[in-house]
Amino acid sequence: QVQLVESGGGLVQPGGSLRLSCAASGFTLNSYAIGWFRQAPGKEREGVSCISRNSSTYYADSVKGRFTISRDRSKNTVYLQMNGLKPEDTAVYYCAARSPAYFGDENYYTSSSAYNYWGQGTQVTVSS
Repeated sequence: QVQLVESGGGLVQPGGSLRLSCAASGFTLNSYAIGWFRQAPGKEREGVSCISRNSSTYYADSVKGRFTISRDRSKNTVYLQMNGLKPEDTAVYYCAARSPAYFGDENYYTSSSAYNYWGQGTQVTVSS
């Protein structure tokens, strides 16, 4: 069974850091483009960061310079390192995986509609 599981969320003070993990079972993340999305109460889901199969990366302007996405191929895990957290980063964070659209697909995908598989989400709360 294909499954994505996020972990690492929690409560942190403004300026603090968290590292989110996205682990997979039933398939290898190395073969998929991965995206991190977030949804705050009353708001639409928005893209935060994504990484292609060959580790090209994208960041939303709101997190650029503060968040870093990376892969650990040996652990079949994708991370989102979040530094300099702000109250407006408070949201449920989801990771998503997209199977290759064609042989040799090395794109990253910023739209949530592009993704096939989703995790259940992990809550991040930034508050003093």
